[in-house]
Amino acid sequence: MDKASTKEIEARFDNDVATFSNLSTGQSALIDAPLLLEVTTEAARRIAPNASRLLDIGCGAGNFTLKMLEKLPNVHCTLVDLSARMLERAVERVSQVSQADVEAIHGDLRTVELPTGSFDIILAGAVLHHLRTDDDWQSTFRRLYSLLRPGGCLLVSDLVLQDVPELNKYAWERFAAHLDDLGGEAYRKEHLKAVEREDTPRSLLYQLRLMLRVGFAQVDVIHKNACFASFCGIK
Repeated sequence: MDKASTKEIEARFDNDVATFSNLSTGQSALIDAPLLLEVTTEAARRIAPNASRLLDIGCGAGNFTLKMLEKLPNVHCTLVDLSARMLERAVERVSQVSQADVEAIHGDLRTVELPTGSFDIILAGAVLHHLRTDDDWQSTFRRLYSLLRPGGCLLVSDLVLQDVPELNKYAWERFAAHLDDLGGEAYRKEHLKAVEREDTPRSLLYQLRLMLRVGFAQVDVIHKNACFASFCGIK
């Protein structure tokens, strides 16, 4: 199956804003969605308790930033998303609770203009799995590293593969069962079809090794369940 283009992915998310505009259920298709929001943002708070600038790439409707603001209400927020409608909704929601400035940038995280060495925290919630080639993955991680201040952290919460085929099969069986529980067979088939069409996830180990390769001083796993993981890199 041919993978969806960036424009096609943008169009789908433009039409799916309502689904993602709920802090509790906006990412329910992810296994452990509420827990991933909590532990990812709490890890960021503990690594960078004095953070003043936050970058949320692929911010969607703003769920990760909203959870982060519960812990660091005074952080300046820069929100980036491919979908203009998602970004508009994120800004609306984040501006209602933020005690600092909120900046919105519409576009592809790989090419939008961002200040080097400026951010204490970068959040990447369910976005990097849209990357395609190894070169794409490497250049993106290198760019994210360059955007951080020394001591800053990249927090990733995403769909991942397993390197061991038998474990990968098991993880995706668990994911399928989770989708069945959420919405039944039709929902599962529709969701997995979208994953096959749009996503090119890499394994957790692949991404941790890549983070070290581009310069991160420390990496660690925060949480993992089946094919979803939260992990971090510290500059």
